[in-house]
Amino acid sequence: MHDMPRDWVLRADALSFVPHGFFTRRGGVSPAPFDSLNCSLSSSDRPENLAENRRRVAASLGVESASLLGLKQIHSPDVVTISHGDEVWGTGRGPKGDALVTDRPDWALGVITADCGPVLFASRDGRVVGAAHAGWRGAASGVLEATVSAMRQLGAGEIVASVGPCIAPWSYEVGADMRDSVLALDPAAHMFFIPAQRREHFMFDLPGYCLARLRRAGLKHISALGLDTLRDSRRFFSHRRRTLAGGGAIGHQISAIRARSL
Repeated sequence: MHDMPRDWVLRADALSFVPHGFFTRRGGVSPAPFDSLNCSLSSSDRPENLAENRRRVAASLGVESASLLGLKQIHSPDVVTISHGDEVWGTGRGPKGDALVTDRPDWALGVITADCGPVLFASRDGRVVGAAHAGWRGAASGVLEATVSAMRQLGAGEIVASVGPCIAPWSYEVGADMRDSVLALDPAAHMFFIPAQRREHFMFDLPGYCLARLRRAGLKHISALGLDTLRDSRRFFSHRRRTLAGGGAIGHQISAIRARSL
């Protein structure tokens, strides 16, 4: 592995018993505006840069690049399970969905974000792991509970989960239409919206909402890194920051996890 900046990957203490990482935008080879550890295969970054960035991520988890799996994320509650005997797709050819679970230690599961919540899961014995992409739509429609359910179907007992870097409540101003959409799916979410300074606008607590949904799914060991992707431009890509700046190309960070070899 090349000499990497110390903050190229962040780890959750609660998941220290399995290989995992919430990777930042640092430590890659991509030039601006994808600088530097862009891992989004749907971006217009050069393929060779993406391949090297993803190779570095995979190597840090102890797998080959081709064994770092991802999905075509669509802000859904859909979970893809990969177990022994299942066929696995090639890089960039994943099915649609927003969460992955597996009991195979030879594969790493990755989700791509740039403000949405990356959530990594592991059974306490490290045998079953999961990764979910939880924006407001996915979280409100049940992607986190669906991930927990899929892990339990693979035999997971006690499950530990951590919410990685995402847009913080003080940075996430939304309109009444978005609030209404969330409440239509989950009326209990009202406590995660507080009035913003602008009329008919609200500040939404995405990480707090994700933690509440995990708690509702029966998880007792949950945590959040508490890092704001919008305000920390040195370490994180942010879709909202890009929008506020008037648009343009953007990279995405990856969060990934692998089951422990027993």
